[in-house]
Amino acid sequence: MTTLKLRTLATVTAVAAASMLFAGCTTTRPGDTGTSSSSRTSIDAQVDASLSKLYQTVPGSREMVSKAAGVLVFPSVVGASLGVGAEYGRGALRTGGRTQAYYSTTAGSIGFQAGAQSKAVIYVFNTQESLAKFRNSKGWTAGADATVAVATIGANGSVDTNTIRQPVVGFVLTNVGLEAGVSVSGAKITEISL
Repeated sequence: MTTLKLRTLATVTAVAAASMLFAGCTTTRPGDTGTSSSSRTSIDAQVDASLSKLYQTVPGSREMVSKAAGVLVFPSVVGASLGVGAEYGRGALRTGGRTQAYYSTTAGSIGFQAGAQSKAVIYVFNTQESLAKFRNSKGWTAGADATVAVATIGANGSVDTNTIRQPVVGFVLTNVGLEAGVSVSGAKITEISL
């Protein structure tokens, strides 16, 4: 098998495994029905909390987000793995401080790994062009449809000036703060209806 076929097979396997994992992780019982309004309200509240954490953790991030064309926030991207890993999360795109649409993110990986984790992933669209390309896509993949510069912190403790100049910047926050040296490439992002 070629490397491309193996990679495709691995991605399909990871997404299938994630679907089964996440189907078992629901907080609703079969008879329960959640309303679209409560789902949107819940996601929006989690987005607010994630942005607050970003602003507290990364000096200069509030100004960067306020100047951005848009910000896409996934407050809780949950990953689980046992050899094959998968991640899933839901979030919201905001422009001018207002939610415009809701999205899901999925990603898969292969390699020796075991365990589960949750993190917040935030994409800052610094230009109207990068935001328009994202909004017009029918499924956007970080690293393939646009290069995403993972945020770095400069010597002064604030967001590095080279980072600010990139069209799309990604932040990954864990319970302990900003995660350094992480890649967001390969995350598939799709608009969802709530």
